[in-house]
Amino acid sequence: MQNSSRSYNFLWLSIALLPLIGISFMLTVPAQDYWWYLRLGRDILAEGAVPLVDTMGYSRAGQPIFYQQWLAGIIFHLVHQAGGATLTFLLRAVLLGLAYGLLWWMMSETSGPRAAAILLILVGLSTANNWMMRPQLFAYPLFLLCVFAIYKWQSGGTRWLLFLPLSTLLWANLHGSFILPFLLAGAALVFGNGNRKAMFAALAAMAVATLLNPRGFGVWQYLVFILNNPSDYLFSVEWKPPVNEGWQMNIFFGWALAFAVLAGFSPRKLSRLEWVWFLGFGWLAFSGIRYVIWFMFLLAMFTAKLVGDWSRAWLDKPVEKINPRLNLILASLLLFLPLMFLPGARDSWWDGAPDLYELTTTPIEAVEFLKTHEDLPAPMWNDYAFGSYLEFALPSRPTWMDTRMYSFSQAQWDEYVRVTNADGWQEMFDREGVNLLLLSQAAQPRLVEAISASAIWCEEYRDKYAVVFSRCEAK
Repeated sequence: MQNSSRSYNFLWLSIALLPLIGISFMLTVPAQDYWWYLRLGRDILAEGAVPLVDTMGYSRAGQPIFYQQWLAGIIFHLVHQAGGATLTFLLRAVLLGLAYGLLWWMMSETSGPRAAAILLILVGLSTANNWMMRPQLFAYPLFLLCVFAIYKWQSGGTRWLLFLPLSTLLWANLHGSFILPFLLAGAALVFGNGNRKAMFAALAAMAVATLLNPRGFGVWQYLVFILNNPSDYLFSVEWKPPVNEGWQMNIFFGWALAFAVLAGFSPRKLSRLEWVWFLGFGWLAFSGIRYVIWFMFLLAMFTAKLVGDWSRAWLDKPVEKINPRLNLILASLLLFLPLMFLPGARDSWWDGAPDLYELTTTPIEAVEFLKTHEDLPAPMWNDYAFGSYLEFALPSRPTWMDTRMYSFSQAQWDEYVRVTNADGWQEMFDREGVNLLLLSQAAQPRLVEAISASAIWCEEYRDKYAVVFSRCEAK
């Protein structure tokens, strides 16, 4: 009967993951951080060391830089080199499958497999806007593994705490959110019900694990710098508080409000630790968009616990007849079905498939033009979103700015915004000796219009996404 139950649960997990994995294969890759991470991974492997100074752009060339996410860059580069877009999209699906699969497992223990599947689809749809191809993908399964280990610790399983330092070791080299397991475990030490000596030892081991990186204690200095860097808060949308715009934010705000009612009427109650997690991560979520997904993971788990009695009475009643072999066959088919949407596989049957890359921020054709026109004068000033792809695809043309938000001062960002809005652009280009421009049609229409009307600049290339100008007298 146990094997039959497992096959039944596996079937419901597959049903829940089917739409989520399918969606992950159809999401385009925005330029943002992805391409410069590929460049970083390539440079690390070529040089045999993590760069200590900026080598990607000329506006701050030679200045110190800290690449805490170096390991993610190497992984992204190796995956892209081995299988291009196909293997890259598959990597994202695997990471999301691990994360959301673990979340379903924890929810199913309190609510049952069917209710857990419904909640998983709901939380997956509401957090899919956080599935961009970036190092944070690696952190999702690590976060949920830490939550799982702490729950096991509360039940007396101290050996599961080994996952905390192991996860932190990887996390500290993959993404800057490695502070999150300390928040989870620190709250558990104070408000949890497990062996506190074991948890304290785990926290100490976690602290040591963060030092096992190329820069040692510098990883903590980097974290403090990022959390206090004005460029991120002023110019990056993900650091701003969420607003109730769009259906995904509707789910977030609606779920948070409904949870208060659910907690009041449910026969089950959250533990003291769970309330601390709810309040702490809820405060983070309402203070910055980038924190919403972590809160949604916890909110889904807590919801599963509160609806558990109702679910098992109405939705997840025991099934009398189970066919394990049929369940395993159906579950396997459901997990493999989304592969038909994987880039490389869908090309043979889907003429209108989504673009692999977000073309408004990934100037593929314009860069190909620049590759064949190396005689155009330097240096080049570029749309910052274009900078990431430029640094990967055309390293011979150093960028003026890119999507490494924290790397550039507030003054440089202020000037970038003024120039983008066609204010003082000629003075800035003269002062900096800029001779070549790669501008975005979508993000810089006023600047494109102003330069098109100038006799100083000659248009060299134009497509629906990008425009290239060169200084006429510099040709």
